[in-house]
Amino acid sequence: MKVGIIGLPQSGRRTLYTLLTGNVVGPAEQQGKDPVVGVAPVLDPVFDSLVAMYRPRKETRASMTIELLPPLEENAIREGAIFRDIAGTDALCLVVRAFEDGRVYHVMGSVDPLRDIDVIFSELVMHDLIFIEKRLERIAEGRKKNRDDRGEKEEPILLRMRDHLERELPLRTMEFGMEDRKLLSGYPFLTMKEMIVALNASESSMSDDVCADGLRVKYQGHGISVVQISALLEAEISSLESAAEREDFMREAGISEPALSLLTRALFASLGLISFFTVGEDEVRQWMVRCGASAPEAAGVIHSDIQRGFIRAEVIKYDDLISLGSEESVKKAGKQHVMGKDYPVEDRDIISFRFNV
Repeated sequence: MKVGIIGLPQSGRRTLYTLLTGNVVGPAEQQGKDPVVGVAPVLDPVFDSLVAMYRPRKETRASMTIELLPPLEENAIREGAIFRDIAGTDALCLVVRAFEDGRVYHVMGSVDPLRDIDVIFSELVMHDLIFIEKRLERIAEGRKKNRDDRGEKEEPILLRMRDHLERELPLRTMEFGMEDRKLLSGYPFLTMKEMIVALNASESSMSDDVCADGLRVKYQGHGISVVQISALLEAEISSLESAAEREDFMREAGISEPALSLLTRALFASLGLISFFTVGEDEVRQWMVRCGASAPEAAGVIHSDIQRGFIRAEVIKYDDLISLGSEESVKKAGKQHVMGKDYPVEDRDIISFRFNV
């Protein structure tokens, strides 16, 4: 699964990419027109709690691929390559500047998050509208030459999509049937992608949610999540050597959890994924599975043989484990559940699979 980071120049895209992946973007990459690819671990306090409880020899977080896309500058928009890059992602993280700093120019002359989001949303909507118009023209031309069954099926869907976009609503907020999605699956609709808005604020304004709340209200029907971060503050936290130092820093700053953790989980959820865990003294591991997946499908994420020979899933709920303190206590309380093939795995499940091949 791949998340693309987009935004205007000087919005904090590169800093956020480095914070998420640990990769510093070099001068050549900064000037390049190709995406910069890295891998970001999912920062999850559930995983941290399980590691603290089991103290395993190995700990493995879930992760996702992150692409830093070129900035949404006028030239990039006009040439169109940026839209091809966006089309290749599964979800988007739009970084929007909300911090004031006279040393860092803003491409539009002033800091205005609402304006910047509107500009970017308009470009994405326009891209999809242009694609739909071109496709409708081809269908009309094809109808003159011969019968086009696929075009006949697509046309009413495309017309509905055009009406939706003309109301300035993204396609991710529109309902599609399974057959509709199959017909459209090969097309590069950008507003169909899930989106997280990362509002990059100054360190001093992190306790002020007025701007973030305003964005949530304005774009309530647009199917986006808003997470307020301070890339500068997060960089300071991540630069501290020990966990104790980081905890002290956050306590003094009044932060219960780094915003970066909230953001990685929001990105994770935007991909339609949930976490389940396998635990023990050897390893605590976080696994990704699509929301609604059955127990055998989750087993297949670990190994195809486990899915093929699936017998049952022994499930412990995370909250039960934490409240009771140990697996043994959970079992004594009758809170370990034996589940069959029809069980839909839930977020934060701790699972032991029984199988035979």
